[in-house]
Amino acid sequence: QVQLVESGGGLVQARGSLRPSCAASGSIFSADAIGWYRQSPGKQLEFVARIWRVGNTNYADAVKGRFTISRDNAKNTMYLQMNSLKPEDTAVYYCYVRTETALYWGQGTQATVSS
Repeated sequence: QVQLVESGGGLVQARGSLRPSCAASGSIFSADAIGWYRQSPGKQLEFVARIWRVGNTNYADAVKGRFTISRDNAKNTMYLQMNSLKPEDTAVYYCYVRTETALYWGQGTQATVSS
């Protein structure tokens, strides 16, 4: 069982930055994939970014070049560096960990970008 606790959301002006983090209760080193989704009001859950176990990354087109996903295996923590934020990035951001047998989700952290 893995529990995920997120923090680091907040309110920021457009073109600003936020860095949500996601701390896992267990090791994330051997997870198949870890990453982030987001959900804006009235919209479906949307993929944002992921890191695969071997280290390669994927990003949604909407965030490429602005967001960077990273991990600290020693701290069992993942991060999402969000730069050049836009009002349309306003959403609840959820981290996840996918193992061979289960999928775990964080509780979500709100990021609000004002224009």
